[in-house]
Amino acid sequence: MSSHDSTLEFDYESTARAELVAASVAREIGEIDDDRSRTTLERDGDRVCIEIDADDVIALRAALNTWFSLIDVAERTADAGLGVLESDQ
Repeated sequence: MSSHDSTLEFDYESTARAELVAASVAREIGEIDDDRSRTTLERDGDRVCIEIDADDVIALRAALNTWFSLIDVAERTADAGLGVLESDQ
């Protein structure tokens, strides 16, 4: 049973943006979990929700750092892609 947990919620300007970010990071679910932490991801409309359960505070901190970084990269990549699409028009 986990003794520490956290829920991260990210709201986006559109459902399409939330789908893109969720799909970008969803492949990591289960891949980076370990014996001390587990993560689930859900998307509801324009919101992405990541729930982390950890056995200890150190594992929770490590998981939070990882997921914040993954979301940040997905958002920046989406912004870069949008910038390319807009410059082609």
